[in-house]
Amino acid sequence: MRLTLLMRLTLALALFTATASAQFKLQQSNSTASFRGIHAVNDVVAWVSGTNGTVLRTVDGGEHWLACAVPPDAEKLDFRGVQAFDDKTAIVMSSGKGDASRIYKTSDGCKHWKLAIANTEPEGFWDALYAETEDDVWVMGDSIDGKSVMLDIRDLDDQTPEIVTWRSNLEVDRGTSSFAASNSTLLILKNDVQEPGWKYSRWWAGDIPEHAYVYRLRDESNASCEPCTEFMDKIEVPMAQGVSTAGIFSLAFRPDKTLVAVGGDYKTPESPVKTAAWSADYGKTWSLSTKPPHGYRSSVAWSNRLQAFLTVGPNGTDVSYDNGKTWQPVGTDGAKSNQWNALSLPFVVGPKGRIGRLNLTDFSVKTMPRSR
Repeated sequence: MRLTLLMRLTLALALFTATASAQFKLQQSNSTASFRGIHAVNDVVAWVSGTNGTVLRTVDGGEHWLACAVPPDAEKLDFRGVQAFDDKTAIVMSSGKGDASRIYKTSDGCKHWKLAIANTEPEGFWDALYAETEDDVWVMGDSIDGKSVMLDIRDLDDQTPEIVTWRSNLEVDRGTSSFAASNSTLLILKNDVQEPGWKYSRWWAGDIPEHAYVYRLRDESNASCEPCTEFMDKIEVPMAQGVSTAGIFSLAFRPDKTLVAVGGDYKTPESPVKTAAWSADYGKTWSLSTKPPHGYRSSVAWSNRLQAFLTVGPNGTDVSYDNGKTWQPVGTDGAKSNQWNALSLPFVVGPKGRIGRLNLTDFSVKTMPRSR
């Protein structure tokens, strides 16, 4: 169906108006912690985590944020990742060198916490957490001696959880690390991507100063393979900038083959250079965004309601309606659109106790651009 020139101009004007005025509604956290962990179970229940062992939750859509008990011996820990299942059950991960990387679990609305497991590698550093079930979590960490660290930790409720898989056979460049900026450099799909002879379910980002990579695990899916072979694809993404503070900080899928990466250099947050890339084939090939976000970005997420990607960082928020190819700033109020670390829509978190909720008032179906 063709659009007339007037229709196209109307759509463009409506889109500009929506993206120029949409912002996050600030919420009261009663905390000064720096938040990098956020997981929205739904629009009503969400959990956030951050510095000084801080964990909060809401059971009323963010009208009130309730302070949790600090987990045992966690007063100095930085909880970079949280994943919840309801208003009672959640798992948090701290990031730090050695045993400062830990996992705690609560099943009673965070009145009590159990230390499930702590990192035993003195040089280890955990970057991202994904819980497949309440009792089975995956943890991705910085490489050790040129080997990727990918842990499958099961039976969290047992006295001694079992590490089923340490994928130390997956070789990477020495010094490869990931950014624990928003617990979003590890992606695990609930349903494997099926292609002839192969299946994919896990993607993660890893960087050295000169290169940024996305890794994919793929397994043989032939009925006759026994045992089935597993491979790791190492795919370069054109986002590194030659310094250790730059690379990929966040990954997000939309419900098709599209995968988006955002990042940049957190030491130069105003620079738009190489701050986003996109893939239309499950991460097999990548292209830089032709109009990138207008600064370093630490988190990206797909919004089903907007049918768009949103990305946040210290100097603002950007939206992409074309699968990451181009981005445009969101919000004209710096207090509401700036200084964010992580997304789990509709919520966003940042430093100094900042929590916000996406304001969709200015977005409606009629303002969303459609493919023709």
